[in-house]
Amino acid sequence: MISALCASNGKLSMRHAWPAPVLRFGRARLATQTTAYGKPPNSPMVLGIRREDKNRWERRVALTPAHVKRLIKETGARVLVQPSNTRIFNNASFERAGAIVEEDLSKADAILGIKEVPVDKLIPNKTYLIFSHTHKGQEYNMPSLQAFLDQNIRLIDYELMTDPESGKRLVLFGTHAGYAGMIDGLHGLGQRLLALGYNSPLIHMGQAHVYPNLECVNTKLHHVGDIISDQGLPDAFAPMVFTFTGSGNVTRGARAIFDKLPHDNISMEQLPSIVKDRYNQRYKNRLLALQVNAADYVERIEGGQYDRAEYREFPDRYRSVFAQKIAPYTTMLINGIYWESRFPRLMTTKDLADIQRRRDLRSRMLAIADISCDIGGSLEFMSHASTIDSPFFYVDAVNSVEHKDIEKPGVQINSIDNLPTELPFEASKHFGDSLYPHAKALALGNLSDTVLSRAIICQNGQLELPHKHLEKNLTKAHGIRVADTRRKRVLLAGSGMVSQPLVDYLARTRDTDITVGTASNNLDEARNLAYQFPNTQATLLDISDTTTLNNNVKGSDVVVSLVPAPLHPQIAETAIRNGKHVVTASYISDEMASLDRKAKDASVTVLNEIGLDPGIDHCSAMKIIDEAKAQGATVRSFISWCGGLTAPENSTNQLGYKFSWSPRGVMTAGLNAAKFKINKQVREIPSGALFGNAFAQVPLYPGFAFEGLANRDSLQYADIYGLKLDEMDTMFRGTLRFQGYAEILDALLKLGFLDLNASSAIQQGTGFQFLAQTIGVASNQPDLPQIAEVLAQKLGTTTSSTLVSRLLLAFEEFGMLGSNSHLPLSAPTALDALSKCLQSSLKFGQGERDMVCLFHEFGIENPDGSYDVQTSSLVAYGGSESGETAMARTVGVPAAIATRLLLENKIQTRGVIRPTIPEIYQPLLERLGQMGMHFTETSKNGVHNSLQQRMAWN
Repeated sequence: MISALCASNGKLSMRHAWPAPVLRFGRARLATQTTAYGKPPNSPMVLGIRREDKNRWERRVALTPAHVKRLIKETGARVLVQPSNTRIFNNASFERAGAIVEEDLSKADAILGIKEVPVDKLIPNKTYLIFSHTHKGQEYNMPSLQAFLDQNIRLIDYELMTDPESGKRLVLFGTHAGYAGMIDGLHGLGQRLLALGYNSPLIHMGQAHVYPNLECVNTKLHHVGDIISDQGLPDAFAPMVFTFTGSGNVTRGARAIFDKLPHDNISMEQLPSIVKDRYNQRYKNRLLALQVNAADYVERIEGGQYDRAEYREFPDRYRSVFAQKIAPYTTMLINGIYWESRFPRLMTTKDLADIQRRRDLRSRMLAIADISCDIGGSLEFMSHASTIDSPFFYVDAVNSVEHKDIEKPGVQINSIDNLPTELPFEASKHFGDSLYPHAKALALGNLSDTVLSRAIICQNGQLELPHKHLEKNLTKAHGIRVADTRRKRVLLAGSGMVSQPLVDYLARTRDTDITVGTASNNLDEARNLAYQFPNTQATLLDISDTTTLNNNVKGSDVVVSLVPAPLHPQIAETAIRNGKHVVTASYISDEMASLDRKAKDASVTVLNEIGLDPGIDHCSAMKIIDEAKAQGATVRSFISWCGGLTAPENSTNQLGYKFSWSPRGVMTAGLNAAKFKINKQVREIPSGALFGNAFAQVPLYPGFAFEGLANRDSLQYADIYGLKLDEMDTMFRGTLRFQGYAEILDALLKLGFLDLNASSAIQQGTGFQFLAQTIGVASNQPDLPQIAEVLAQKLGTTTSSTLVSRLLLAFEEFGMLGSNSHLPLSAPTALDALSKCLQSSLKFGQGERDMVCLFHEFGIENPDGSYDVQTSSLVAYGGSESGETAMARTVGVPAAIATRLLLENKIQTRGVIRPTIPEIYQPLLERLGQMGMHFTETSKNGVHNSLQQRMAWN
């Protein structure tokens, strides 16, 4: 039964006058540690309560003001409380209870908290009571454990505070995790059903944190239950079976919430008949609850009866049959089991894929509330902890895709790892009630208290005997040492569209703090970005202010620069000076390349060209090139096409193209010169002639009408990729567009719209005036026949030509003709004015999406003289609902993975480099695949199958 827990409205006394201390020290244990902890016997204990700072949602506290008041009264201990503006109990309530609210906890003998403490905020020679998440040897927290040892801290872990007889945990939040996990699960399922096109009573459930207390949750549950009884559930998903695993506090908490709704409890034996009788009216107005344990979902591999003792001792003799016997009937799984790697998984990724392939099970396994939050544990496909800000992700096991689009295929997973903080008032009160007897013993200096002493992981710089095995988990260097005991810190310079998927990836790992630095005019944008993710903050970063830049860089481990490319060298030079690694997605400029020696001398990696193109194009290319070389083969031809495009269904203008950021870069790229080798001939295209020398057809896929433009100097990549140009027939890199793009841009170039001279500027004009000024017609009234005549004359064609017709339509789309042509326009050059027009008129609309296509072809001559044509390709689409573009994702995620590899010390090469070496491209491609970005590789025999034989070039 969940009861309403409300704060007392009674008045408390003002600041407490400290009574004479009552001290009861245990058998010499504390006295022997006077040197270590600086506290002689027979003197008052001082307890500190730290401010939680793991993320902004953490509002819990180990002891409430009521507990503090009682503790002071009963023990005479002093209590110091760090001030907090986010804690569920405000600072004044602790002061009224008799505590001293102050920032400095160095006077405290013992410090109580909830979550892990950042290493740089630990105070040496103290006793800490926290959830340290170290006693299982968790790799990500071994630096923290080392810090406790190095700083002579006594660590008492709440997870180890157990009943001496039963072994059950005494101080825990499990029940409240169950409460919040079930509430969030119901909320998510209601949202998922709506996304699938079905209204349901569950749509009225909110996330747990929106309710002030459990009494409000109960009221909402009764309301939703009434709607279920009255209006029923969607027929397409009946019967709705909620399967619960586990029997501990987590599951009991989840059931306490669920049981408020109208439901029937069922057994496994009933499942087939219930689903067969799915249209029974009873199932429309009631939920079904199935409680299972190991005996229900595991079986002996060699046959025979389940034996609990045998299963616990020899789990390898058993296998899970959950996917075959239970999952096909389950609507939502509520997972609350404790799992260890020696036991069979509840479900594997293959199990999930097998279920998702079956059309008859499309209404099953819709959602999982993984309250146990065991990453890669009992559910193999549960890859990471989600957050209160972003509570759900989706796993499409059939296509090996993990995403956040609620309308796309996949099972919804809720795996928040700090669920109790969504119910901070009741959770803190419950936790404090459990902790109080032991906090009292601590305040009295009684560390011989059985529960406390059994929960000590380390003290006096040594691991306690039950935890000596953790030594092997600590990196050995000078005894038991680790290289870095701080939290990892990333400075992101820039807050544009690419930043969101980058921060999303980095924020999934809880040991990383991210600072988004941006110019003053983008500060709100940066704050909005930071607000979406844990451990992320925004700050003002003026790159021209060397002091501010230096301070921000100095406080980071890796700097990710997403600012305009000309600013990269300044950031890189500052980072090198401070010994910090750098990641950028831009081409290596001459100025950046000149920093190579400085970076090597400082043992710094400056990793560039790690986006899409350049970026993962390098990675996928080098994988196949290196594999060919390892077989003794020779690469005779390399063709690479890449394009950020509008999805075909949204390419609804004359360019067949839309812009998600400034078009200026796209326009200026068309002014570049190009050089490449094709069919043994080196070709050069001078600056300004690129659009007029397009490849009219690029036959990558029959369904896409691609054309292409040569991309800068392709020949230099022979050396970059370790190829011998004189041995190659073809060396080419190009940019993809839909057919018709180059014709319009070439015409605009000839007409003067891409002019970068100041004489082409337009001051306080309109779109039509810009058109008239540029092509040389009167700017008073638009006269279409006159405009058509001028266009035809300047382009050497007729007014009835397709080109002139397309241009007139394009000018209307650009806001230079028609209803929008009167809008104000000012720009320093014609190209800038055109960019403004394109940015405002050819932007993506609501529900529209972009597309990325990357295609490599390799002509490979084998040692036996045979010829293979291999391809490596990737096609990705943006999310029409989420708004995340494919371009942002394919640039931001690779940069984020590279950043993570540097943080993990997986990249040892120093200097100014590209991702063309195996230590970078191998793990990066693997992790991209885990994010659903898979390259498709094919191989055909014979040069006649090659793209170089089929590309049309003017």
